[in-house]
Amino acid sequence: MNTNRFFLLLMLLPAIALMGCEGDQGPAGPAGTDGADGSDGANGYTPAMCLDCHNTAPDLEIQLAYATSGHKAGEYVGYAGGRGSCAKCHSKQGFIEYAVNGEVAGDISDPAAIDCATCHTVHPDGFGIRANGPVSLIWDEGATPVDFGDNSNICANCHQSRRAEPMIAAPADTFEITSTHYGPHHGAQANVLEGVGFAEIEGSMDYPDAGAGHAAAGMTCVACHMDDGYADEQGGHSWHTALAACQTCHAGTDDFDVNGFQTDTQGKLDGLRDRLVELGVVAGDDEHGYHPVEGVYPMVQVRAFFNWIGLEEDRSKGAHNPSYVDALLENSLEALVDEE
Repeated sequence: MNTNRFFLLLMLLPAIALMGCEGDQGPAGPAGTDGADGSDGANGYTPAMCLDCHNTAPDLEIQLAYATSGHKAGEYVGYAGGRGSCAKCHSKQGFIEYAVNGEVAGDISDPAAIDCATCHTVHPDGFGIRANGPVSLIWDEGATPVDFGDNSNICANCHQSRRAEPMIAAPADTFEITSTHYGPHHGAQANVLEGVGFAEIEGSMDYPDAGAGHAAAGMTCVACHMDDGYADEQGGHSWHTALAACQTCHAGTDDFDVNGFQTDTQGKLDGLRDRLVELGVVAGDDEHGYHPVEGVYPMVQVRAFFNWIGLEEDRSKGAHNPSYVDALLENSLEALVDEE
């Protein structure tokens, strides 16, 4: 018998044995006891459940307001949203990664603009706010974190100077500007609101304590930029400043230039810029914009520049922290009077 047939016979033997032993079936045994009931599964989402939030009047109001916002426009997503060092604040994926892991590991290949799920956890956590704890500002992570006491902390993660003022960054009698992009990162609103991180040059005006500005009176990012909702193209998720919030304290005011303070602040900003142009620290014009000039300068001139560009790009014209801004500008202007 060849080997293949021998192994085939061995494989068939169990089947042949069973066929030979099988007889008529006996009666069925008694039924077993019922098993324990399993726990109910979670309900799945249904179209009706989705409509509890979506396609309702509140949702449509939020979408309408958000459509007018700078975040929706995503102006810098293509430029900075994919760069690992910038993605934290300039793309949806970057901010979520930062909120979950505390950092962005590297570049992002297909960055998307900020949307609802960037700032909110959405499903299934009921629109919780990401990264909303006290914020250690990057210019001095050893300092006391800023805590505005409401959902404004999420704003402070990105709207901050990032860089320290020159005397802290490199204390000396002079400072070298090595880039036409030198200065605090664009939009240092959290620093201004808290009253920290700018160059507090000595002068005739005293600086208020940190946290003593509008934020101390409850006028935070959320209070002023979201107010009680979207109305007259202001507030809500547009984040355009709501005049109604100002009227809470400044009754009867019909614009943001309360008692002419913004006009006065802009005049000082322009005067400080023009003086820096005279000194050669800044170059440019109104049509093409202004920028620092690379070179080595007396420290006080670079500190004054840091204050000018940071407060100019704060864009509140002093409203975020009037006393702090006024002291920074007055003392900077005084310090440059005798400079050559």
